[in-house]
Amino acid sequence: MQLSCDRALFSTAFSVAASAVPTRTPKDVLRNVFLSVTSQGVELVGTDQEMAIRFRVDGVTTNSTGGALLPTQKVSSILRELQDANLVIDINDRLITLKAASATFRLTSEDPQEFPPVPEFDESDFFRIPAMVFRQMIRRTSFATDSESTRYALGGLLLEIGSGMVTLAATDSRRLAVATATCEAQGSPRIPEKTTVIPTKAMSLLERSIDPAAEFVDLAIRDNDVLMRTGACTVYSRLVEGRFPRYRDVIPRTGAVSIPLPVAPFYSAVKQSQIITDEESRGVDFLFSNSMVTLSSQANDIGESKIELPVEFDHEDIRITFDPKYVAEFLRVLSPETLVELQLTDSDTAAVFRVEDSYTYVIMPLSQDR
Repeated sequence: MQLSCDRALFSTAFSVAASAVPTRTPKDVLRNVFLSVTSQGVELVGTDQEMAIRFRVDGVTTNSTGGALLPTQKVSSILRELQDANLVIDINDRLITLKAASATFRLTSEDPQEFPPVPEFDESDFFRIPAMVFRQMIRRTSFATDSESTRYALGGLLLEIGSGMVTLAATDSRRLAVATATCEAQGSPRIPEKTTVIPTKAMSLLERSIDPAAEFVDLAIRDNDVLMRTGACTVYSRLVEGRFPRYRDVIPRTGAVSIPLPVAPFYSAVKQSQIITDEESRGVDFLFSNSMVTLSSQANDIGESKIELPVEFDHEDIRITFDPKYVAEFLRVLSPETLVELQLTDSDTAAVFRVEDSYTYVIMPLSQDR
């Protein structure tokens, strides 16, 4: 079997497929990327058996069909170092030869028959969401998950679909991120009866794989797994087992005061306040008073800081303490020109950050007696 490839396109596709290959596994076959050549085209597949990526490769010419296992680490290194425009891949039984204008590499390979099967997106009933919108939703929520938690299903993103809307929610029990958007049904997809929680890693891989030119993300949700397709990429994942918290119950309906905050200057102030913090005194006091917010922090062996920022605030003073990391991670996923509405009640009640009607972020305050 021989393939002639555009080296840059093949390298990009290989990098995407390799992102699903486990770094540690007792099954050596999973350390490879599977090359599939059929009459339908060429695909590269990586999996850890809990999650998988299929990526269609453009710019390939071949008259052959078949399959082969490409050793991930060696092929990644070769593709990273080659600068030639074209690449020829010869596969003869277990011997793989990669030839460019100035270099030739020969690698031994394993039996492709041992590679586990990976589902294809062959569903006719699914939900469809604009690609850039869904990409933004993932970025705005995935950072709030807790991959270390054994309580509830906090290691993934809750996906809810109903009434033409899709919602992603993520929490680590100290903060909550919720993003919504419109979606539409293709065919007659069934709204899942069970809670759908997709692992953070799978959603992050999808987010990184969405091409800027892609129009949609298609979701086929089944009882125990999900298929997500966008452009040349399909991501398969098992669902996270366990209960997801009743997240809507922790969002305060209204606050005593709403404060508009432009992201760029507020993000800068928060990052400055993080400098003088340590593990023992990681909190930063946010004092809203007299059209000003003052961010104060101190650490015993480091020093102290005070950062002031003018804001629209005409209310009795409110002092609330946040872990600045949680505020900064929220602001980092927003465009600098975005205007955020901060809703505060008092020093002990959860604070709510809102971006229009599509994005809500809730942070629990820290005790001021720390």
